[in-house]
Amino acid sequence: MTSTRTIHSSTAVVDEVSIDLVRAGEGKQLLFLHPVDGVDPAQPWFGGLAECFDVIAPSHPGFGASEWPSEFRTVGDLAFFYLEAIRELQIEDAVLVGSSFGGWLAAEIAVRSTAAFSHVVLVDALGIKVGGREDRDIADVFAVSQEELTRLAYHDPDRRRRDYSAMSDEELLAIARSREAYTYFGWSPYMHNPGLRRWLRRIRVPTMVVWGASDGIVSPDYGRAFAAEIPGARFELVEAAGHYPHLEQPERFVDLTREFADA
Repeated sequence: MTSTRTIHSSTAVVDEVSIDLVRAGEGKQLLFLHPVDGVDPAQPWFGGLAECFDVIAPSHPGFGASEWPSEFRTVGDLAFFYLEAIRELQIEDAVLVGSSFGGWLAAEIAVRSTAAFSHVVLVDALGIKVGGREDRDIADVFAVSQEELTRLAYHDPDRRRRDYSAMSDEELLAIARSREAYTYFGWSPYMHNPGLRRWLRRIRVPTMVVWGASDGIVSPDYGRAFAAEIPGARFELVEAAGHYPHLEQPERFVDLTREFADA
């Protein structure tokens, strides 16, 4: 899956905060909120979406090369920042898509306001507590090796191992900053907001919850519980995919998103 669309990379200043932004395509706007390691516009899923949408993909404050204001302490702070970004970037009648940590962030935005969105798509989202106090709903990504984390995250881990020795210092710094911010915002309580599950009922636009069948970080049952809290939400299981269906099954991911937004 390739795209002929021109990719525009820029720096945007939103509410006096400088963030990196990539944008491509035309048509209905789609705001993509990335997982921990950011957005690679060379990936097939990005090009596929850009054939259907005007894709807007910022780097969250503190992630990649985006500025991290010292007063940003919680995912809720990031959500309020994005509500301001949506206004300043003139995003309206858009599809809101969030993956993993970005899915948690998308949910936090949507429970506050969906005024700018026609549809919400949550992809293997973190952010809620499903089981009891002693139940581990979300794998402890900080307690396992990189090898084990790759096994948990992907249906086919052999195709997803990264050669960090081949990366530039700039790329490695962006990854390190992203993982530092991910740890900071998700450390305690671990990768969830205790109040978010209750407020998911406030999402009153068409919502689709997409989940990789082989996700070892948050199981499909967790995804079904997430969908059950959102009125009328549709749940879609993606076979041969783990925590990042957009990476492992890009055509299926793009088709689902396009069909849902068209409907």
